[in-house]
Amino acid sequence: MKLFFASCLGFLLLSCTDAKKKDAEVDKNPTVITRYDKSLVIAYYHQDSLKEGFDYYKKEDQVITRKQKMFEAEMKRRGKELEDYVRRNDEKARNGLLSQNEIMQIQQKAQSMEQELMQYQQTQAAKIEEESVKKLEAITKKIETLGKMYSEKNNIDILLIHGAGGQLNFINEKMNVTSDFIRFLNENQANIEKDLK
Repeated sequence: MKLFFASCLGFLLLSCTDAKKKDAEVDKNPTVITRYDKSLVIAYYHQDSLKEGFDYYKKEDQVITRKQKMFEAEMKRRGKELEDYVRRNDEKARNGLLSQNEIMQIQQKAQSMEQELMQYQQTQAAKIEEESVKKLEAITKKIETLGKMYSEKNNIDILLIHGAGGQLNFINEKMNVTSDFIRFLNENQANIEKDLK
């Protein structure tokens, strides 16, 4: 009888343990609370597509890109000028064509040219960066203003920005309004140009 009672108790404990494991597995699933409102309209556009499709963005980006290339070309020209100056005078010094005094003057001039190059690099890079930031702010302001107008025109409650590394993990493709939004931006950006300056 004691053996029978011990067997029943063991079976009961084993059953309870299995039930707790099943409850624990069920509890691991998250509880998702959904709220559905038929009148809520959500849309999104791909941020990367604006750079390729929004004419104003392309124009401003080309201006900065052109200035960046001019800056790089000037840096290269000045660097080569310094290099050539040092190389020419180094050959003269090795051939014994320069006095000690002339060598010192050449070294000082080379150091001065190098400092001017570094100064130019720092100031021009800062100017280009500052202009780039201002242009990006102007573009962002236009997109925000026109995004609001677009949303009001199309009865969109939420207009999201979708892009790589963004905060949206998934959004249904049927909510994608990228091409229509870019068309709207291009058609209307000139109308708000004076308002944003």
